[in-house]
Amino acid sequence: MNRTIQNIGKIAFIGLALLIGQSCSDDAKPPSDQELTQVEVQTILTSDELTSVADNALAELFADNGETAKTAKTNECYSAEYTETGFTATFNNCVLNGTENVNGTVVATYDTSGEATSFSVAYNDFYVGDIKINGTRNFTMSGDAEGNSISFTVTSNITIELADGSSIVETGDKTFTFSFGETLDNFTIGISGSWAIEANGNIYSIETDGVEIDAQCGNFTTGTMIVSKNGLVVTVDFGDGECDDKATVIYPNEVTEEITL
Repeated sequence: MNRTIQNIGKIAFIGLALLIGQSCSDDAKPPSDQELTQVEVQTILTSDELTSVADNALAELFADNGETAKTAKTNECYSAEYTETGFTATFNNCVLNGTENVNGTVVATYDTSGEATSFSVAYNDFYVGDIKINGTRNFTMSGDAEGNSISFTVTSNITIELADGSSIVETGDKTFTFSFGETLDNFTIGISGSWAIEANGNIYSIETDGVEIDAQCGNFTTGTMIVSKNGLVVTVDFGDGECDDKATVIYPNEVTEEITL
């Protein structure tokens, strides 16, 4: 079971690290005094991008776990202590796989008590460059790792502190589904769930039955999100399959606004 969790953990973190951040512009004209701007949509989508380097680091730790039940590993970048139930790793202000400097401690714990494959990760003052991450993420496998799709649910309670002193807090559940085509390069990423983002004095509640990213072009292509912001409820529509960087914000009065992601 531990070996299965380690393999799923590696897949999960590599998968999250593949999520591609979008760019945005600030020239959209709001349809009313209450609005959801391009920058705010970017904030909603950006927490996974900000934690992707941490996910890369954890993927390497899962890959490095030896066959023995309990080992200690040390290299120029980190020291890690593995046990039968997880590992603790401390990074020493190093550059990992060409990323910004990584510094801090992560603790991963495998859960073998239930039927589902799951594990949790705690970030303790974990730095990626000037970005600091604290909190927990729980991962539960819900797909077939041997088939052409892999699904897992991430329950987050994390705080991301940025270099300018601002912070992004994310809580809630997201389910990621990676569906593969004929080759590993040809796959889509589906995201569904219900979660909340707190940033810049606002709280955004997000619900979606499923949006999809085409990994080859790196854009959202289909699906909608319902976003609630301080009493305003809007729909963000990512399109009907065309792989572009556009989305449409639909307001309660049916006014629409196209935004660039």
